[in-house]
Order: sequence, then structure tokens, then C-alpha cells
Amino acid sequence: MSDLAFQLALIGLAGIAAQWVAWKVQLPAIVLLLAVGLLFGPLLNVMNPAVDFGELYTPLVSTAVAIILFEGGLTLNFREIKETSRAVRRIVFFSGPLVWMLTALAAHYVGGLSWTTSMVLGALLVVTGPTVIMPLLRNAKLKSRPASILRWEAIVNDPLGALFAVIAFEGYLVLHGSHEAEGLAFSLVMALLLAIGGGIAAGRALGWLFARGQSPEYLKAPILFAAVVGMNAVTNLVLEEAGLLTVTVMGITMANAKISSLGELRRFKETITILLVSGLFIALTASLRMETLYSLSWQALGFIFLVLFVIRPIAIGLSTIGVGLDWKERLFVGWIAPRGIVAVAVAGLFGQTLTQMGVADGQDMIAYTFAVVAVTILLHGFTLGPLSKLLNLKAAVRPGILLVGASPFTIAFAKRLKTDEVPVLIADDNWTHISDARYAEIETWYGEILSEAAHHNLNLARFDHMIAATDNDAYNALITTDFAPEIGRSDVFQIGRNGNSERRSMNFTIGGLPLFQPGKTYNELNEMIEKGWVFQSTRLTEEFDYADFRDARPPETQMILWIKPSGAIVFSTLEGISDPVSGDRIISFVPPRLAREKEKIEKASTEREKRQERARQTIEIVTNKA
Repeated sequence: MSDLAFQLALIGLAGIAAQWVAWKVQLPAIVLLLAVGLLFGPLLNVMNPAVDFGELYTPLVSTAVAIILFEGGLTLNFREIKETSRAVRRIVFFSGPLVWMLTALAAHYVGGLSWTTSMVLGALLVVTGPTVIMPLLRNAKLKSRPASILRWEAIVNDPLGALFAVIAFEGYLVLHGSHEAEGLAFSLVMALLLAIGGGIAAGRALGWLFARGQSPEYLKAPILFAAVVGMNAVTNLVLEEAGLLTVTVMGITMANAKISSLGELRRFKETITILLVSGLFIALTASLRMETLYSLSWQALGFIFLVLFVIRPIAIGLSTIGVGLDWKERLFVGWIAPRGIVAVAVAGLFGQTLTQMGVADGQDMIAYTFAVVAVTILLHGFTLGPLSKLLNLKAAVRPGILLVGASPFTIAFAKRLKTDEVPVLIADDNWTHISDARYAEIETWYGEILSEAAHHNLNLARFDHMIAATDNDAYNALITTDFAPEIGRSDVFQIGRNGNSERRSMNFTIGGLPLFQPGKTYNELNEMIEKGWVFQSTRLTEEFDYADFRDARPPETQMILWIKPSGAIVFSTLEGISDPVSGDRIISFVPPRLAREKEKIEKASTEREKRQERARQTIEIVTNKA
């Protein structure tokens, strides 16, 4: 296919379609992207981006990878790493070089590769692919500690692995007289100074520019984009691929600066990253040829086995001794290490270069790298969820609800949800209010929900839904608007939302969905609690269906949500939803009369059970005497 415009459109459409299908069927997106790339490239030979894009292919891939790593750096805040800083440092600075050396030995003695190719390949496989880890973590909902370790390792190790590969490659050139050793040492030192110093300086300069209002809002994202591309290119002039380290340091610097618009910038970069990851993975995979895949032999299988089952567990096991992790976390981190785009991209660059310079097995490095990437994506992608569940490392085994604002209404609601085994937490910055929730034995978080402390200390992965129920409608709207991109626009709700006039009402694009229809205010809901309204849970059956439920309740009954047998939660005010069915459990807010009637029925049932138990005991006594 020679039409590059059509090829770009096909890659883009296929990438986003694969992402959507993966979300719909709950599969790792990278697996589908891998399949699409193989289909377009080696299997059907529809495209070969490495050839079709010509000289633009390598710089485009390098720039795209730099943007991806910068976005990853923006997610790394030092507050998050308090618990795991020792573990991450050990994994990066001890485990990384150890993996490099052990992998190089395995590639030479088991994989049958030359020392030159083995050293470069060993460096490449230090990386653990944030482009693969991030989507997996998004769906896995791990506890904060293992998730933090995997995320920091993946983002920090990616540029370091590429840098190790550059050192190995340049070392080969020095040994063969193509470069002077002094020149390599000078370039390496200059690249590190520029990468670390320049990355910090650029990040702080942008932070100052944005924080002091020296840039209009509409230019912030373009300025950031241009700065990332520029810093990557400048550092690469000193040492190839060193720019990846620069943009990563730059991203981490900005993540730890006090920039008010960082949330919006991060969301923009995340959108760009999803597009780039989807397109890049298809393009890189489609550039493979069948002859490259056919070059793999039993030696490659032995090499892959050592990388997955021996080298990684040993390196992680040694580097995490005495860092406060339990054996389950060490086992989990030692297994999960999928490789991704950076490994494939840099392997393609050095593999072709080594082949052109006369290294016979230089092209084999591409096949070995792709094999490791494919196997780790499949094995780790499909085992991460089940293994985290087996080791009890999931943040929550079922969807939970985060309630913002402690009040008689939210406390009663939380108690009902807790009884029905729905994970629930109440957050409030009023100590008196939160104390009432604590006395009711409800899990609480004391503090401002919009603060940076909440972002880093409150594990939002546990909650699939949020309800803002404070006494301030504008604040409720602010909370739900802020958390909607993270939790989901259709999963954030708020009380109120009815307004007394058009001038006072919120725009429908701001805030969350109404919890009640029509809306009920903070004061109204708490007055209803004072009058005796209660929350009830009713399970539907074949004999007692949804129609029977409606007929048995007075018209003022408020149905809030229902819980599916799988644990999924469906709110009644969502548009386009079907009615609850047999097996669903409805949570409703019922008036005092119905509550008293149900209490009488339950009391009568309890008395009947007591009478039956006394009768049974009497019969047993008489039988024993006889």
C-alpha cells in the first residue's frame, strides 16, 4: 500500500477500534493491537510502514515514544512513592543492570547470538513497557503498593534501557575502531548532564511559565507538546535515544510542581498517548516480515523461558530483599514485566544498523525482541488479573461507591450498602460530620476530596461510582466535574440539581448526573431521614419480579440503584437502561409507613422462627426422655 494518507487513516481507525473492542470485552488492548499489526503486516502484507514511510519512519517513532514517556512521567508524583521508594530504587539501579547482564549471557549461551547482539538485546529487555503496563493497571485495579512499583519501574526503566542499548552499541563501535573511547565517554557524560539537568530545567521553566500566567490556557498544551519534541531532538543530537531520558525527567519534574492546570494538561496528553500507542504498536508490528519470524528457533524458546521464569524473578527477588514488601507482592512484581513499544522500536533501529555494519545476526535481535514482547504481552496480560486476585492484591473485588459529604442521609445509605457487601467510603473535611460516620462503623477519609493529598492517599481504583452529597450544590458540581474524567462521566452523581430558577440552575454539561429524579436537596433528604425514611434492599425473583416490586411500594418510594448478581451497580436515573430482572437486588429509599410495615413483617417472621425453634427443642427433649 503506497498511499500514506490512507495507510495512516487505516492504522488510526484500526487502533482505536481495537481499543474500544478491548474495553467492551475486557481484554488487554495490546493483545488486539498486536493481532491487528500481524494481520496488516506479515500475514496479509497490506502494509510495511518501515519501508513505506522511508526516512521518516525512525524519527516519527522516536518522537512518538518520547511523547508517550513524557506523559508517563507526568503521572509520577513523589508523594505516591513514599511507601515504595526503596523498592523502586533497588529495582531500577540494582535489578536493571543485573537483568542486562543475565539476559546478555542467556542470549549468547542459550539463544546462540553473538556477543555484540546479545549485549544490545540484554539492554533492550531491561524495559518493562509503560505502554503495556498502564492499560493493564487501569483494568486490574491493584492495591496501591504493587501498582505504584510496576508503574514507576516501567516509566523510569524505559529510557534507561534504551540508554543501556546505546552504550552497548557505542561500545561495539569503539572496540571495532569506529569511535574513540574518549569520544564515547564524553558523549555519554554530556548526554546524561543534558538529559537530567536539561529535563529538570525545562520542567521547572514550563512550571514557572504556566503558574505565573505567562501563557494563555489555549497555548499551554501546544507549548508543552513543542517542548517535549524539542528537548527529545536536542538530546538525541548528543547521544542517540538519550532524549527519552530527558523527556521522562521533564515529565516527573512537572508532575511534582504546583501547576494548577496540570490535570487538564495530563488529560490532553493521555488522549494523545492513547492514539500514539495504538498507532505505533500496529505500525511496528506490521513492519515485521515473515522471514524474520521464521528465523526463530528452539534456542529462542529457551531464551524466552530464561527471561520470563529465571532472570526476572531472580533480579526482583534479590533487589527487593528488606524493602518492606511481603512475599506475595515480590512474587507478583517478579512475574509481571511485559515489554512494549520502546523495546521493539529501538531493536528495529539497532538491528538494521548492526546488519548494515556486518554483524551477521543483527536482524535476529528484532525477531528475539518481538518474540519476548509478544509472549510477555499474552502471558502477563491474561494472568495479571487472575494472579492479583489469587494473591489478594486487588484493591477491591467488586465495584464500590465513594460518598462525598457525611450526613444522616449518606450515613444511612452507606450502612445499607455495607450490609449488602458493597465497598463504600465517606469523605468529608468536617471532623464533626465525619465522626458521626466513624461511630456508625463506616470507612471514612477525613480531608478535602479535591486536594493533592486525596489524589495520592485515597485509592480511587476501589470505586467505580461517586456521589457528591454535600450541602453546597456548586461544590457538588465541582467535585463531580473534576472526577468525571477519572471515574467516568456516567458514574458520577450528585444530589440537588433541580435549582429554583433558570438563573440559579447549573448547565447540564457541568456536574454529575442526578441521584434522584426529580432532584432532592441536602436539607430535604436529611429531613426525610428524620421523619423515618429508611433504605431497604429487595431481591427480585421469578415469583416476585420488578412489576410486583413497584405494585407493592407506594408511589413516593425512591429506587436509587440495583446490584446485579455479578456485583455490577446500575443507578436508576441513568438514561436508556433496562429494568432490573430476577436475581438483581434493589436498594430503595422508602417512606415511614412502608418501613413500619416491613419492620412488622420482619418482627412477625422472627417471632415465628423463635416459636418453631422452641417447638423443635421441646420435641427433642421429649424424644430424648422417651
